[in-house]
Amino acid sequence: MTDSDHSDAAPPPSSSSPTATHSFPVICSSCAACDGATASWSSPPPWSESSPPPAYRPIRAPAINAPMATASIVLAPVPLPLPVPPADPPYHFEVPCKRISSPDDIRRFHSSTSGRHFLGFIASLSHSVRGRKISDPVPSPLSATLSGILSLLQTLARWIDEIPPLPHSSRYGNPAYRTWHARLTDEGHGLVLALLPESDEFRPAADELLPYFLDSFGNAYRIDYGTGHETNFAAFLYCLARLELIKEEEYPALVLLVFSTYLDLMRRLQITYSLEPAGSHGVWGLDDYHFLPFIFGSAQLIDHKYMKPKSIHNQDILDNFSNDYMYLACVAFVKKVKKGVFAEHSPMLDDISGVPTWSKVNSGMLKMYKAEVNIYLNLTKAIIWCNQKDSFGIKKIHGNLLGG
Repeated sequence: MTDSDHSDAAPPPSSSSPTATHSFPVICSSCAACDGATASWSSPPPWSESSPPPAYRPIRAPAINAPMATASIVLAPVPLPLPVPPADPPYHFEVPCKRISSPDDIRRFHSSTSGRHFLGFIASLSHSVRGRKISDPVPSPLSATLSGILSLLQTLARWIDEIPPLPHSSRYGNPAYRTWHARLTDEGHGLVLALLPESDEFRPAADELLPYFLDSFGNAYRIDYGTGHETNFAAFLYCLARLELIKEEEYPALVLLVFSTYLDLMRRLQITYSLEPAGSHGVWGLDDYHFLPFIFGSAQLIDHKYMKPKSIHNQDILDNFSNDYMYLACVAFVKKVKKGVFAEHSPMLDDISGVPTWSKVNSGMLKMYKAEVNIYLNLTKAIIWCNQKDSFGIKKIHGNLLGG
């Protein structure tokens, strides 16, 4: 329901209304009762300090008032799949430094080759799972890199069993998460190193990959997690692809096996340790924590014979198909953790359910990802980015994988 719906349904102010402070005289030369023209309203007197306007708060505002540049998203082109440019040897790896700290830095990043290719990588992953279910077979055996990432994520999940949450009274921020993250920090370098070929040429890459990896699972100080951390995991995968350790033909398995396993791990961390949403838009976000599964999940459902975007309101569909489709799983999770009317606690998802096709949902999600997650500073400040000195004259570390 939009504001206009409320205003249409609301009766005109009267002296008996508790919020009305003015009565507007009606000039009626004739009306329906006297078989004449429709009555008209005179201009109301101006509000004054002694007679302020009524405080009117609708149930929720329409989606056009959501905290994002709606017009720019609609007019923006849909990001297209792009091949990942391989890093050329001889490699020179360095520890990344934080460079995205202002809107100007964000614009530089997106106008750079590396920025376009990173978004093209996300679009390629989305395109690779069109019409595919999570349970669909993928080429086997898996490569050593994908098998290694899956094993790594399973190790991190076991740590949750070994580090139970501590009693605490706050809604968010179980301090046991800091213990979990401290183990991640202590063992992270070895976990990343295990993914790389046993070669002196690749060993230094662990130093460059580690910051993206550690920032993929939340912030230990704030005990929170959000789309910026999720984007760091995507950046970690992108760096592996630049090293040609992940091939383009492996993208379906990367999404359906690796990313879905990462998503399951993060859901467990969020629930077990009560992670606070980082940079959440509240009701105007798709999800308090994630964005990418909505992109990949909508791609999975493109051209589905029966399920449409409005099918998210069918509980039977969510119960029976959320294990195979990320988008449905995300909606099911939102309904599990948020109480009340879906249209009120998740108005963005509710509005998107009115889009006629999954293809339109997917293209819109890709545009939103660039505008909402990759452009807004409060969500992208976690990204660490350096590369060679470019035309903008910013000195960056030579050979950085994300910078290119």
